[in-house]
Amino acid sequence: MVFEPPKRLVRALGETAPDGDDWLEKLPEAAQQAVALRELTVERVQVPGGRSSLVVLVRAADGTPAVLKLAPGRARPEAERAALAHWAGRGAVQLLEPFSAEGVLLLERLHPDVSVRSLPEAKALLEAAGTLRRLWVEPPADFPFETVADRTGRQAEAMRARAQADPEVAPLVDLALAAREELLAAPPEHRLLHGTFRQSKVLGAERMPWLAVGPDPVVGECAFDLARLVRDRVEDLIAQPSGAATTRRRVKRLAESLDVDQERLRGWTLFRAVESGVRAGRVGRPRDAELLLEFASWL
Repeated sequence: MVFEPPKRLVRALGETAPDGDDWLEKLPEAAQQAVALRELTVERVQVPGGRSSLVVLVRAADGTPAVLKLAPGRARPEAERAALAHWAGRGAVQLLEPFSAEGVLLLERLHPDVSVRSLPEAKALLEAAGTLRRLWVEPPADFPFETVADRTGRQAEAMRARAQADPEVAPLVDLALAAREELLAAPPEHRLLHGTFRQSKVLGAERMPWLAVGPDPVVGECAFDLARLVRDRVEDLIAQPSGAATTRRRVKRLAESLDVDQERLRGWTLFRAVESGVRAGRVGRPRDAELLLEFASWL
């Protein structure tokens, strides 16, 4: 089988490595080797798939359905492996192979085309929040993960540079950076977080109704993790005449349901929305940038 990367993956990797990357060139051969080494039977490449990895639906030699995932180093696949091993299937997809070639993960097969995003909005938020709660555990003693302070520090530098180049975004960037400084002054907890949690990252499963996939793990406070969920279905929020009020109610409801401080959740939601909006503008996605920055202005 020819392992052709989905267009979504090619486009996304082009945004993060505009000067070129030979990982995509080597990907078909790497996928063939990974399949042959494990004696897997390939069913299909998942399309449209993710923005940072190739996902292949396979069966093991004994017929067990599984997922083979290949990701470049900058997607931090080894951190994903470490987090999945630590969660050991509690709230997240099960790692089937603790140790393997760098950048290759063999995972439990979920229902790849069924996410909580397919549910009505209120139910989707409830199920997603319940899944996220199970992931918030103490990190391993010598954890190999970034901290929230480190990750947002890198992001803050890029935001400042963008604000200098585009003065229109400077006021929101200033607000977001001020919120970050205040939030990092006294973090209330130290938990292993999913890092990129949203409705589409929660898939239907057999052993539990819903399980999380695709973490970009980070260690820090729970409000940081929950912040990305607040803006799910942002296009629908923007289209509503009452979008701003709906957003504020969502912050309140999610904070209360997961025992997170409402103001800290609002602050991290602001920072993450502005960071994503600035990044979208930088890589040539002006419509996404416009939506995200308008959403951020409501906070």
